[in-house]
Amino acid sequence: MAVKKLKPITPGQRFRVAPTFEEITKSTPEKSLTVGKHRSGGRNNSGKMTVRNIGGGHKRKLRAIDFKRNKHGVPGIVKSIEYDPNRTARIALIYYVDGAKTYIVAPEGLQVGQTILSGSGVAPDLGNALPLSEIPVGSIIHNVELKPGKGAAMVRSAGAYAQLLGRTGRYATLKLPSGETRLVLIECLATIGTVSNGDHMNVRLGKAGRKRWLGRRPRVRGVAMNPVDHPMGGGEGKSSGGHPRSRTGVYAKGQKTRNTKKYSSKLIVSRRKK
Repeated sequence: MAVKKLKPITPGQRFRVAPTFEEITKSTPEKSLTVGKHRSGGRNNSGKMTVRNIGGGHKRKLRAIDFKRNKHGVPGIVKSIEYDPNRTARIALIYYVDGAKTYIVAPEGLQVGQTILSGSGVAPDLGNALPLSEIPVGSIIHNVELKPGKGAAMVRSAGAYAQLLGRTGRYATLKLPSGETRLVLIECLATIGTVSNGDHMNVRLGKAGRKRWLGRRPRVRGVAMNPVDHPMGGGEGKSSGGHPRSRTGVYAKGQKTRNTKKYSSKLIVSRRKK
């Protein structure tokens, strides 16, 4: 995928950097794999706004993505590469030889007509899903499970990848996109390759309206509020003191938020870069 810089024939296009969508091969989703998406608008069951800055946005359909890849040994043919409004990566429509259809998160370089497989004993080729115990050390992977059979939980966003550093006993050592080094059970599945749409990080919306199309409402800074509305509000002119914090007084920077008794702490070899 690439991005394009538009000519500034309107104010909204002056700073816009847009995706080219050149890898997309089909514009409408598979109807049997879609369902309507409900939106809360940030309201709870009684209609009260409990989360700010959410609302509106274009109507969307949810695509059922196969994160488990549990059709072991059944070849699947890539029929199309499609856009998914619910995630940053592209998705691929797979037709299995037994008649089933699924969507998967498309890795970079996956082509229409290519055959993919999953399960034990599968070759470590692009798009194939296999246990960490069978993936060559040093391989680039994505869609990594945390618990065997539960489905991919890590490394799923655009351009992301993890690297298999080694194996010791029941665990494989992975270097994650955040820089964290972590142990994962070798029975967990992972998919070979890098997640598609790596240029997503270079996209610039260009105008506030595009943010509204994504369902995000304007956000007011705490320092622009009055003291009654926010701990960081008030002051003469632009002066505002105090530590950055939320409306409820929770510190925003420097405070540890991870539970020290979390079960997975013993599986983290080294923490992410500060």
